[in-house]
Amino acid sequence: MTTVSTPVADRASSPSSASSASTPVSSAVSAAPAARPAAAAATTARRRTPWSADLYADALRAGRGPLFLRRPDGWLLPLDIERWCAGPDEADRSVLRQCRGSVLDIGCGPGRMAAELARRGQPALGIDITPAAVERTRAAGATALLASVFDPLPQEGEWGSALLLDGNIGIGGDPPALLARIRELLAPGGRLLAEAAPVGVDERLRARLDNGRGEHGPSFPWARAGRAALRGHAERTGWRTAAQWRFRGRHFLLLDARRRP
Repeated sequence: MTTVSTPVADRASSPSSASSASTPVSSAVSAAPAARPAAAAATTARRRTPWSADLYADALRAGRGPLFLRRPDGWLLPLDIERWCAGPDEADRSVLRQCRGSVLDIGCGPGRMAAELARRGQPALGIDITPAAVERTRAAGATALLASVFDPLPQEGEWGSALLLDGNIGIGGDPPALLARIRELLAPGGRLLAEAAPVGVDERLRARLDNGRGEHGPSFPWARAGRAALRGHAERTGWRTAAQWRFRGRHFLLLDARRRP
């Protein structure tokens, strides 16, 4: 039986909410965000990850794997497609309880978290660079945008919370750059719910998708970070670890964005 450590925020009698966006999420999505400088656009292009490859899209449409991340040395990391395509489980719900204000679900995949927030009446936006993921998220009843976290996004600097789950600390292959970007997106005092790898790892790698049947996609930059590594990256990019917990083998951190000087 797994022992569950309840996060500090769960025991607070009346946790304060971060500021939520004043504009409805759906309205904000329909408005085109302002263009970013050319240098920022180039950075976005470099950090885009080819999850739109057919292997991932096919798995999402089927709702099942097998699908793996393959390292250059041949090591395979199974991707939990079936869990992602199902509804939120108890581990997911332990994360959802910590969301405050409007929520940005980064790398939303098929949208189980954004859809659950929508069902609860909490403003939420899922973003993903894979059209099949955005399609599934919208079909589940949530608002979703085909975009990278490094693209111009609606309501920058206004989100109350952000989700970074299911290994998405690896987006772009540079955790500090990703964490710094997310901090730009949140309102002062906003919070990030991040999932760490279940092992003590801190690596940046080139990976590719592999369906276990001899087919694979192009290589792309990725990263993995366990709890200690994620805490370290967070501290160096202006975050404070407010709570951490484990639920059914998954490891989560609640990070608060320290106020900018």
